[in-house]
Amino acid sequence: MRAVLYVLTFLSVIALGFWAYRENYATQASLRQVRGLQREISSLREALLVQKAEWAWLNRPQRLRELVDLNFERVPLMPMEPGQFGDAAQVVFPVPELPAIDAPDAALGGVVSTSGGQGEGL
Repeated sequence: MRAVLYVLTFLSVIALGFWAYRENYATQASLRQVRGLQREISSLREALLVQKAEWAWLNRPQRLRELVDLNFERVPLMPMEPGQFGDAAQVVFPVPELPAIDAPDAALGGVVSTSGGQGEGL
């Protein structure tokens, strides 16, 4: 009986060692993948910062004014003026339609007295 217990213990130790070996390599692979993703994220953030800086450089007001002056014949762009905007009071909003009241009971929202008495329950 002891021999069977020793064999089962030995096999369980081998199985646990194999499992730990596999988990170790799976963990190392996951860590490598995470490090690669972190490097990719940092390079993309850096590229985004460069693109934001380029966008700010290209959209300088002085540069845009010069471009407007150079291309005024082809694209007649004028500066914006306050008169080009409207007021919120000038906006016409649609009026909601009210449902038609066909019968006196419809005015009460469909509540009908079933007791036959006048004014009861209201």
